Amino acid sequence: MAYERKKDRRRRLSAVPDTEDKQLVIVESPAKARTINRYLGPQFVVSASVGHVRDLPDKNPPGSKNPVPGVDLNHDFNPSYEIIKDKAATVRQLKQAAKKASGIWLATDLDREGEAIAWHLTEALGIKGKEAHRVVFNAITKGEIEKAFSNPRTIDMNKVNAQQARRILDRIVGYQVSPLLWK
Repeated sequence: MAYERKKDRRRRLSAVPDTEDKQLVIVESPAKARTINRYLGPQFVVSASVGHVRDLPDKNPPGSKNPVPGVDLNHDFNPSYEIIKDKAATVRQLKQAAKKASGIWLATDLDREGEAIAWHLTEALGIKGKEAHRVVFNAITKGEIEKAFSNPRTIDMNKVNAQQARRILDRIVGYQVSPLLWK
């Protein structure tokens, strides 16, 4: 019995939401998605990315001599991202939902991580910058959500770049300095 409930829950979570003629809202947390969905009403479908969907690769491609996977040290520390393996199904579902949606709203957290997640979602889902509405709110209340949705903005690339710089620095330190410290 418990196994069947778990299986049904997994099936519901993995189903592509019906966004035909509806607005798709993407948040980070499934719990936030349920709450926000109640406030927005039936013309909106709220889905969760469950955090980051792309990251720097763990390994270099075969034949690469780059000492830091995902960061090109010879070309302005240019990062290359890939879909996180555990998030491939989520990205596929969100991509399908986004294709049918009449509008796309990115309601990830308002910090630099949330801003980066919003940017990664646009990249992974193939959403053009002007197609996505970025909304942020400090509290999950009906008033704050309505206020946020009436004042959408674009993705703040300064926050995205700040998060990327931190992630790239973490990667460089992790791959080049940590082995020296271990010795």
